[in-house]
Amino acid sequence: MNVHAARTAVEPRPSTGSGLSDADFGRISALIGTRTGIKLTPSKRMNIETGLRRRASTLGFDSVDAYCRMVFDGGGLSRELDAIIHLATTNKTDFFREKAHYDLLDRSLVPQLLETGSRVGSRRLKVWSAAASNGAEAYTAAIVLAEAAARGPRFGFSVLGTDISAEMVAAASRAVYPGNMIDPVPPELKRRYFMQSRERSASTPVRVVPELRRFVRFYTLNLIDKSYPVDRDIDVIFLRNVLIYFDAPTQQAVVRRLAGHVRPGGFLILGHTEAAIGNTVGLSQVATGVFRVE
Repeated sequence: MNVHAARTAVEPRPSTGSGLSDADFGRISALIGTRTGIKLTPSKRMNIETGLRRRASTLGFDSVDAYCRMVFDGGGLSRELDAIIHLATTNKTDFFREKAHYDLLDRSLVPQLLETGSRVGSRRLKVWSAAASNGAEAYTAAIVLAEAAARGPRFGFSVLGTDISAEMVAAASRAVYPGNMIDPVPPELKRRYFMQSRERSASTPVRVVPELRRFVRFYTLNLIDKSYPVDRDIDVIFLRNVLIYFDAPTQQAVVRRLAGHVRPGGFLILGHTEAAIGNTVGLSQVATGVFRVE
């Protein structure tokens, strides 16, 4: 980002208040709703204001008010859009989050998918983490698939991770995490799939090993777009704990679009609290949040 350009578009100047005004919260909310489908509730206002204050300070503005003038009145929106979207997205994820889904993937879904392939042991499974955040979900899926392939029958696989936040996509591609973030990963899998310092602590960074990273790729994608540049023969799509931020029509539209990218007999996995949404579009539920696409 050209910080000099961002600062000179509307120079910081004294403001009548340092906080986020009702008018600017309304403009931010409308912007986020239009661009991402996410509805910002009043409860999110403080988090948004904190993020905007930090962003304003980084760019040299003395207040959120001055920053918002630059964005909305000074031609800075195109430069700041990615940063604002990043502030509005939750980006909460963990390795092996909602572990029951990964257990089901390993124990049941992978064997079923291999059986319906053209030849057992020769298929290449495709998995898509459709709201990948920092990549933990995508790499967890890759770990599960790598372990299943090592046990046999052998199969190839690839994992796609997409997210609306360019910052999160970049972080996911780097695959570097605080040491305590891999606490949910079983010890033997930590040793196999993460590079760790000999002197480890909660804050010591770890990185996914290159042997696993080569199976996973990331790029930006907006789920409220009318179409997705993604293959239409995906075996498993994860979209968990994201739909709750959309209104009902957007939820249903997104689920229908995603289901159109699942091959017949494949699966769409929603968050445990979002299971009812899949039922509203007529998908066949096989476990909590897990739907077969016919």
